[in-house]
Amino acid sequence: MNKSRLEAFSDGVLAIIITIMVLEIKIPHGTNLAAIIPLLPIALSYLFSFIYVGIYWNNHHHLFHIVKEVNGAILWGNLHLLFWISLLPFATGWIDENHFASLPVAFYGFILLMCGASWKLLTIIIIKHEGPDSRLKDAYKSDYKTYLSIALYISGITVAWFYPIISIFFYVLIAVIWFIPDRRIENKLKEH
Repeated sequence: MNKSRLEAFSDGVLAIIITIMVLEIKIPHGTNLAAIIPLLPIALSYLFSFIYVGIYWNNHHHLFHIVKEVNGAILWGNLHLLFWISLLPFATGWIDENHFASLPVAFYGFILLMCGASWKLLTIIIIKHEGPDSRLKDAYKSDYKTYLSIALYISGITVAWFYPIISIFFYVLIAVIWFIPDRRIENKLKEH
């Protein structure tokens, strides 16, 4: 099957997710800087979630450059990934409404963990579909970034019950790790 439809659908869903998040930022009721100050935590959490969605979009784009074709399992794996990413606006809003309380921060981490796990599952499905000559399998000889991210998500979820702000630090650290698109895929594409 041609992969262009999957890519176009994914791009559309991710664009809608970002749109939903930005609609959560309310217009200030005033014309001075004091009217904006209460919105700063909301704007920062939006920025953080926007970056996460951007990271997934960017890496998704790179991932499907190396994939030759898709099948039904890959389509379902991709939908699974999009499902978890689509919950980011809800998790972001919950953090905002409750001023970074423990449960919302832990839930946010859980959503990020499920995004990471579904990403890993999608890559496993792609490698299985492509077989022993999979360029993705060859590129992913070591998947330390994914496993490190999952460990940090679990740590962040656990720590959220005691120190939510430290959990946010873990989530930011993971975003930094993934901010630059996966060089393993770029290097594999340069070889071909």
